[in-house]
Amino acid sequence: MDRRSFFKKAGVAGAGAVAAASTLAAPAIAQGNQTWRMVTTWPKNFPGMGVGAQRLADRITAASGGRLTVQVYSAGELVPGLQALDAVIDGNAEMSHGAAYYWQNKSTGLSFFTGVPYGMTSRELTGWVRYLGGQEIWDEIYDQFGVQGFLSGDTGTQAGGWFRNEITGVKDIQGLRFRTPGLGGQVWQKLGASVTNLAAGEIFQALQSGTLDAAEFVGPYNDLALGFYQIAKNYYFPSFIEPGLATELVVDKAKYQALPADLQAIIKDVCQAEYDAVAADFAANDPRALQTLVNDHGVQVRQFPDEILEAGAKAAKEIMDELLASSDPLTKKTAESFMNAFKIVRQKTDGTDSLFIQAREKYLKI
Repeated sequence: MDRRSFFKKAGVAGAGAVAAASTLAAPAIAQGNQTWRMVTTWPKNFPGMGVGAQRLADRITAASGGRLTVQVYSAGELVPGLQALDAVIDGNAEMSHGAAYYWQNKSTGLSFFTGVPYGMTSRELTGWVRYLGGQEIWDEIYDQFGVQGFLSGDTGTQAGGWFRNEITGVKDIQGLRFRTPGLGGQVWQKLGASVTNLAAGEIFQALQSGTLDAAEFVGPYNDLALGFYQIAKNYYFPSFIEPGLATELVVDKAKYQALPADLQAIIKDVCQAEYDAVAADFAANDPRALQTLVNDHGVQVRQFPDEILEAGAKAAKEIMDELLASSDPLTKKTAESFMNAFKIVRQKTDGTDSLFIQAREKYLKI
């Protein structure tokens, strides 16, 4: 799909169309029915996450019988994508859909609930959040801002990124202007890159103008729609900084708690269902999108050299050690909980899942 046609069909609002927070309409309440506004970090109709956000909203509306109608605003329609959480905190929206590591400037601990370099896969992350204390710590972080977070989508292990030139070693990273967020961005900084974060709809223009030399977003399904292949042809796999990215739904906590118990349960349960639905969407469509990128657009699929993988692992450990020794009690608590859970959940991944994958790859040829 050509990037121009995607955004034309999506109808993404430009910067001039972003409405001031003061102009946002108040939520509708009539005869016990409510309409909540969900602002997202994604372009309209964006594969995977954007579609998942709309589907989540539709499922809440349907499951509640219209008692809670969720109206979705894509990035730029009410607020810029990277101001989605602030819209909820400021009371200008009831929900936001994005990724927790976008807000690490508010609390470093939030990065743990999206993706940690060389850390948990998406399945491992759900084990921590749902059963090993992660949700409780996440709640503690977000309580500072009057909001509540839920896992809402799963991309699986991501692609490593798009590069104008082939990357042969750490020397090629020095001074590289690279779009990548979260703790992973800190890893690339340690390797010598100049790192910035941009919302999905802003990355292509930055690549096209030369402001960026490289960018990573998610993987083939999303990246095909964003058109990165038109600028950079070297596509690296896998990401070692985003082994299992999770998206989040954030709600105004006071308004959430004021809902009847059944509506609270609907929001929570739909988020859990959507986490799995988005994972299935990516599992089905990433491989097909990658075939299109290679066969129709001449993309070169590459793997990072061992030198970069090893240097990335060293940098990731240094960052984790710093977080475990953080002077901020909540960041330290989050890092400790994450690592304690990681030691548990990876036993199954390393001792069962990965051994099966190795055996399948070696012995089953289809």
